[in-house]
Amino acid sequence: MTGQVLVLQGLDTLSGSGLEPRGGRSQSASGRAMLASRHVRRRRPEALSTAGAIAVMSSIQIQTEIPGPRSRALMARREAAIPAGIGHSSPVFVERAEGALLHDVDGNTFLDFAGGIGTLNVGHTHPAVVAAAREQLGRFTHSCFAVAPYESYVELAERFNRSLPGNFAKKTLFANSGVEAVENAVKIARRATGREAVLVFDHAFHGRTLLGMSMTSKVKPYKLGFGPFAPEIYRLPYPYLYRRPAGLPADEAAFRAELEEFFATHVAAEKVACVVMELVLGEGGFVVAPQAFVKVLVELCRKHGILFVADEIQTGFGRTGRMWAMEHFGIEPDLTTIAKSIAGGLPLSAVTGRAEVMDAAQIGGLGGTYVGNPVACAAALAVLDLYEHGPLLARAAELGRRAEAHCGALAARHEAIGDARGLGAMRALELVKDRATKEPDKDRTQATIRRAWERGLLLLSAGTHGNVIRTLMPLVTTDEQLEEGFDVLEQSLA
Repeated sequence: MTGQVLVLQGLDTLSGSGLEPRGGRSQSASGRAMLASRHVRRRRPEALSTAGAIAVMSSIQIQTEIPGPRSRALMARREAAIPAGIGHSSPVFVERAEGALLHDVDGNTFLDFAGGIGTLNVGHTHPAVVAAAREQLGRFTHSCFAVAPYESYVELAERFNRSLPGNFAKKTLFANSGVEAVENAVKIARRATGREAVLVFDHAFHGRTLLGMSMTSKVKPYKLGFGPFAPEIYRLPYPYLYRRPAGLPADEAAFRAELEEFFATHVAAEKVACVVMELVLGEGGFVVAPQAFVKVLVELCRKHGILFVADEIQTGFGRTGRMWAMEHFGIEPDLTTIAKSIAGGLPLSAVTGRAEVMDAAQIGGLGGTYVGNPVACAAALAVLDLYEHGPLLARAAELGRRAEAHCGALAARHEAIGDARGLGAMRALELVKDRATKEPDKDRTQATIRRAWERGLLLLSAGTHGNVIRTLMPLVTTDEQLEEGFDVLEQSLA
């Protein structure tokens, strides 16, 4: 029963768990106990069978202290060779990965609830994605679509045009990263409308280029010392209901009045090219926009000729339980930015929008050397096949329901959790020092994430104040892996 934990009458007993160090290295009893405490998966009494015993397969396998010796050595090399400004949420170096599991260079196996910051909805090294990329690598790796185009770019654009909501003609362009998609959407919106102003939101994140930083809300670490920033960027308050002042209405009438006041005091509506909105904030803390706010905002955009740009970079590809978050809101954006899980981990992004808007830019005004790389396009076509012809979206919805239940249960048991929220499998826990004052607790958040990776679970923080724990596990995560991950999270919250 290698790799199993036998749970007997509510007591956790290791049985052939694989905790012994590899290579026959000796280890003290105290060291084995420490590793075992990180590895053990707790089961609640109600999960026990009537016989009083269940054998539970554990995905997490911890063989060394975390980080292990090889990861520590690589981190020393990294610090000597790579700028300090590139951060890390955990100190482990990956050797290989599959599904929802990540194996480090020291032989430890982690559950991955970070998913490469949401790029691995189909899981690590999905066989269909790997096969498609490998086949394309054997034919050609690059020609530049602007020099010698290729069919996979065209086919992928056709499929995105069909996938996005809206009974109107659409066109799609490809880029490399999320922020490139955002920048292209703004360029297109400005060219199509002849206007310059761009509306974004508090708590928004749109990338680290100059325009991306200008549109991003959080100052530290993303903007500090990098100014001056791009002009004609105007910031709306995000409808963050958990932190909305008590007694302030949150209905259509209230939101309409606030938006009209914004146009009266900050920028005239007829000067605005577009509004760029994450329907669920990503880096900003997985805050879900109220339906009423989105409805009013889209109506005002239509009234004033403002293009609505849906940023689906983190919410797309089933993360919210549907292919696109916009489907929960019943809207049809003029432009949509897409990235992250588009190609199973390979660098690719897209802008899809109304054909007449997308065609506004002059020839040569859009493009780039590597955009729509053929290997990435091949991987993305395989990803779309998995969604269109497999059970992935149904699994995403079920995973979301289970994750929501887990988060709600944690919030009921832990006073430090001020809010449990999200949409689908895009779940967040906001940690506070006091539920009455809602003072953010960044220190506890960071400590929880550290204790989690010490126990074999990779997590990410989020939020303007760094006090939100977010889940971005691959959508192929099994029920058992999900439960194991949330057990570790609960241990780490204590």
